[in-house]
Amino acid sequence: MAILRKKEIRQMDRKEIDKRLQEISLELAKEKANVQIGSSVKSPGKIREMRKTIARIKTMRKDVV
Repeated sequence: MAILRKKEIRQMDRKEIDKRLQEISLELAKEKANVQIGSSVKSPGKIREMRKTIARIKTMRKDVV
């Protein structure tokens, strides 16, 4: 999943934002589950970036009408 920036989020409509938020949250849950079962992480920074992207979407979602 690509990292979304403020500019990209502002260009989306509300439904698309909610859809992307759901996709990223699901992907984050899968990555966390892989870590819990002990498998190696392909990209350690990916989890952090997904968390940041989720926070960015939730913050920007309030501004989009």
